[in-house]
Amino acid sequence: MKKIFGLVFALMVLLSGNAVQAAGTISVGEALGTGNGTDVKVEGYIVGVPVNIDTVEQSDFTSNYALALADDQNETQIDDMIFVKLDSEYRGEFGLQNNPELMGMKVYVDGTRDDYFSHEGIEYVTSLSEASSDGEDDSPPCESHYYKEAEGLTGDALKQSLHEIIDDHTELSYSNVWEALRHTDQDPNNPENVKLLYSGMSYSKEDNGGNVDDWNREHVWAKSHGDFGTSMGPGTDLHHLRPTDVTVNSARSNLDFDNGGSAFSEAPGTYYDEDSWEPRDAVKGDVARMIFYMAVRYEGDQGELDLEVADAVGTSGPYIGKLSVLKDWHAMDPVDEREQYRNDVIFEDYQGNRNPFIDHPEYVELIW
Repeated sequence: MKKIFGLVFALMVLLSGNAVQAAGTISVGEALGTGNGTDVKVEGYIVGVPVNIDTVEQSDFTSNYALALADDQNETQIDDMIFVKLDSEYRGEFGLQNNPELMGMKVYVDGTRDDYFSHEGIEYVTSLSEASSDGEDDSPPCESHYYKEAEGLTGDALKQSLHEIIDDHTELSYSNVWEALRHTDQDPNNPENVKLLYSGMSYSKEDNGGNVDDWNREHVWAKSHGDFGTSMGPGTDLHHLRPTDVTVNSARSNLDFDNGGSAFSEAPGTYYDEDSWEPRDAVKGDVARMIFYMAVRYEGDQGELDLEVADAVGTSGPYIGKLSVLKDWHAMDPVDEREQYRNDVIFEDYQGNRNPFIDHPEYVELIW
């Protein structure tokens, strides 16, 4: 069933033009012959850092601001290279001054053909990711490099390392969350709709708001568990914001997560009582991984909240529970194609950071 879902979802995304890795990848040579102003997806090898129209550093790099790509991993002729301007969100991960080991790596670049240093180039980059050498690696974009600093760590050291990896990212305004959710939670069977988290129902993308039959923005880590409201940061972080129908969102309120309670008729498979909420089985793992993400992303530095997962219900302050149950849910409902797609879209198109527990489910046991 998951394979069928994945095929249907991939086809729908390609047709809608929203694929993270769209069809139509071209070579550097083809990109060099493409006119300015054209949106392109280019595959090529990183061969240096352009610093002016006729100079490309191929060692002793002095800048993170641009890359030179070529079809040949060992290219030295500047005329056979295309220059890629790196905006701030890509410099830390792909700039060669900080990451000289990326020299020679094959990458995909989505952007607009536009001259850079008066040389054929790509600007306004919307996606930059590592390409597999054999075309068969379906791991998340540049995952091996993204989590490099966390390799071999456990416990608090792993948690802190992951925090540093995902900490700095683009923050959305709360009003911009509406449009983002129309993309991240698009119904794979109907591109005009979004799929709601708790009920599983499909609603028109445009039926959002505060009326009874609308969908709205659910904070899976409830806002009152830290009193962060809808301010930029935890209040607008897409990794825990999901579409839900208004009445279901209201019923969940700020309850912790646990098993048991009475059935909630408007969301089949959901149970609740005075201090806890149990979502349907199909999204139990999704909920757990969103909670784990929040506990790692918000660690109390730079004036932010320190969010923590407690092994209890009825929590208050910047805590939410129940840890042992969330770990069980994480194990019983593993990551699927839809959840991975959502992680990729948030990374590529909105925030520039990932949920580590989707990419590496084993991190949960290594930390908690």
